[in-house]
Amino acid sequence: MPVIARFYGLTIKMYLLGKEHNPPHIHALYGDYNGVIDIQTLDMIEGDLPGKGLAMVREWMAAHQQELLDMWNTQNFRTLPPLV
Repeated sequence: MPVIARFYGLTIKMYLLGKEHNPPHIHALYGDYNGVIDIQTLDMIEGDLPGKGLAMVREWMAAHQQELLDMWNTQNFRTLPPLV
C-alpha cells in the first residue's frame, strides 16, 4: 500500500486494488488509530480516527481531492504535499 503523504503524525495510504475495492478511499493512520475515508464525500467509512485527526485528513483531502481520484482511477501513485 503506497504512502501518499505524511504530516502531523498522520500517514495517508491507498491500496493498489482500484475499482475492485470501491468506493474510492484512502487509509489514514494516526498513532494507534486508523480510518478509511471516502475520497468523494470525505466521510469516514470505517475506523476510529479521533476528531482532530479526521479534521486534518479532511482538510488535506479537500485540497487534493482531484489528484486522489486520479490516482485511484489510474493507479499512478505519487507523494502529495503535506498539510501546512
